Amino acid sequence: MKKLSARRRHPLAAVVVLFIALAACAGLYTAFAPADKAQADETAQSLAIEEGKKLYAVGCASCHGTGGQGTSDGPSLVGVGAAAVDFQVGTGRMPAQQPGAQVPRKKVIYSQAEIDQLAAYIASFGAGPSIPTKEEYSPEGADAAKGGELFRTNCAQCHNFTGKGGALSKGKYAPTLEGVDPKHIYEAMQTGPQNMPSFPDTTLTEKNKQDIIAYLDAVNSDKTVEPGGLSLGGLGPVSEGLFAWVFGLGGLIAVAVWVAARTAKAKKS
Repeated sequence: MKKLSARRRHPLAAVVVLFIALAACAGLYTAFAPADKAQADETAQSLAIEEGKKLYAVGCASCHGTGGQGTSDGPSLVGVGAAAVDFQVGTGRMPAQQPGAQVPRKKVIYSQAEIDQLAAYIASFGAGPSIPTKEEYSPEGADAAKGGELFRTNCAQCHNFTGKGGALSKGKYAPTLEGVDPKHIYEAMQTGPQNMPSFPDTTLTEKNKQDIIAYLDAVNSDKTVEPGGLSLGGLGPVSEGLFAWVFGLGGLIAVAVWVAARTAKAKKS
């Protein structure tokens, strides 16, 4: 019997098979990899919330309630968002040492990882402002001059023209903004902590907030020059002129009284 000669494969057959295999692998990766990543993110978020719940039970629940509903010693945290937690805890204002007209800034007792966990848990109470990214609050490339206009219009009434702070009513005060992390300034504008009104993006856009941060950095940084000598609260020529008038004129009056007294004494002798 005559043997059938083996068929010869086309030279491109192996290439086609390899291409089909690669396409199948790519399809499987596309189908399953995003799901795996989303599942991993969800797991990490769940773990953060669980750890934050433990921290909350120890340091926050006594004032704000076990479910963040608030008590007579602390307001509700439902809907405050992660940004409010990052600001209050990240500046040491919370946990508060004692109730009062205003909670002062103090040493931070939590690590940033713990603050993030607390923020994740409290954010689970209800939707609220999220922690801003560095791109959102960085003053790089912002318009400091425009920020000065916005700050004088919206903030200077309480914080002074250059953010030096000032007294308010009933024991309250607007804190100084010198040396405050740009992220915390941004979060304060987002959330309106304590006596401060909030400035959401519908009132001050992300760009507006960046401009204000750039202005504060320009007037309060270590490189800032005071051409007029003492800043006297940053109020400018008005306060400096008043200082010169009161103390300068007072000095002249004192000299005039001294000269008159010496003259009268000389005449009597």
